[in-house]
Amino acid sequence: MENRNKIYWITILFILTVYNLYSQSAPAAEENIDYLVTFGANADKSWGDDDFCQIFFFRVPTNQTEPIYVRVFDPDTGGELDEGKGEFDTQVSFSVYGGEGCWSNEDAQGVDPIGDYKSGNLLASRTFKISNKYDNMWYTFGPFNPFEGEFVEKFDGRIFKIIAEGLSGDDGNLYKYFLSTSPKENKEVEGGNIFTYEYTFRLSNNQNNVSQIYPYIDDRTISIEISNYDWDDDGFIRIVSVAKNGVLCETSGESNWVVREFPIIEEEKNTSIEIQFVKNRTKLIRNNNVVVTVQNQYGDLLPFFVVPIGGIPVYNPKIRMKVIDKR
Repeated sequence: MENRNKIYWITILFILTVYNLYSQSAPAAEENIDYLVTFGANADKSWGDDDFCQIFFFRVPTNQTEPIYVRVFDPDTGGELDEGKGEFDTQVSFSVYGGEGCWSNEDAQGVDPIGDYKSGNLLASRTFKISNKYDNMWYTFGPFNPFEGEFVEKFDGRIFKIIAEGLSGDDGNLYKYFLSTSPKENKEVEGGNIFTYEYTFRLSNNQNNVSQIYPYIDDRTISIEISNYDWDDDGFIRIVSVAKNGVLCETSGESNWVVREFPIIEEEKNTSIEIQFVKNRTKLIRNNNVVVTVQNQYGDLLPFFVVPIGGIPVYNPKIRMKVIDKR
């Protein structure tokens, strides 16, 4: 078993290096998602944020010795991109962590801001108030020494964490991240990646838009549960993998979760699957914010990588799913 696990993670590390084709932004341009979103702590959850907190992780390869930077696009609230509810009154904090426990603490990998989710060493933090100073502009955290991250053997890299948390107010703050080697421009960290366990994002207002995110399915997984929150009848969600060709997933209504279980066959293990979000073509749903999580049969959350591990999944019609009728 030990040798098998070692071979498995060597394969993953190779894939992490080879498939560095996407931009190291979150959301990635190829995901076709406009922005991440976090609301103030006093917001109505029916606006599409279930907990007013979002955690992302940055994987920095071990061969990176030069400083790295975490850049945030439009971190303040009150500009043209943000979603106001009356007069803007929202403050959102962005905090960067490294060190032991930054990722390995179980609370940090959860979907709810409870327990020790702020684990690790606090490296930098700033609370952004109502302002237009960074409207459509980047704010840079860093420089950070790569060795300030938590070394995680299975990723063969050092992990940093950023937490966006709504402290007050009821407006939506829309923003993006970029893992960079420069404080003034977006320059990729070669072999880097960004991932999260709970994706909270804004769907495009373009009805022709199809967005997609990529959870990774490891070799322990035999079934997954895909959960989505506050879909608001904005079209449909479908799943694509090497064995699934656009399988539909139930969608949630306003301010509620819907969970759908899918079996995972052997050919889907050690691959990414694609969750597609197809906009409603008959009526325009504006400013729709959605939350998505995926967990396996053990209840372990699976990560969404902005650079999909193994590349974008392509359906193989030669692979057949065996459906078992449990009635």
